[in-house]
Amino acid sequence: MQKRYYQLFSFLAGLLLAIACWMPWVEISSPSLTLTGMNTAGTSFGKPAFFHLIFLVLYLLFVLIPLDWAKRFNLLIAALNLSWMIRNFFLMALCSGGECPTRQLGFYLLALASIGMLLTSFFPPAKPIRST
Repeated sequence: MQKRYYQLFSFLAGLLLAIACWMPWVEISSPSLTLTGMNTAGTSFGKPAFFHLIFLVLYLLFVLIPLDWAKRFNLLIAALNLSWMIRNFFLMALCSGGECPTRQLGFYLLALASIGMLLTSFFPPAKPIRST
């Protein structure tokens, strides 16, 4: 993958993740709560999107560093972000006390962005091979 496309797709996935953190993730109908990644008032979830934003800052930082170790570390950051998304995807939509929350668009965009970040970290720009 060329460098300009790698950085473009990485930043687009990062932008989508940042937008999804403030969009509605889950709606609980009984107490009429709409939970986002940064606002989970009325529950004990805390701010699950906070870790996504930390991972996003590290991910974008390592996208900009043109060294091999940064690209390898970026793969770790993207995998941790994806695992945190999977944890939130199942934990926040877990049925409890006969009440099953419904997932909203923000949750699905978060999943798409996390998968996109992982896919772009699989294909960092290749260095040209020198012929001798």
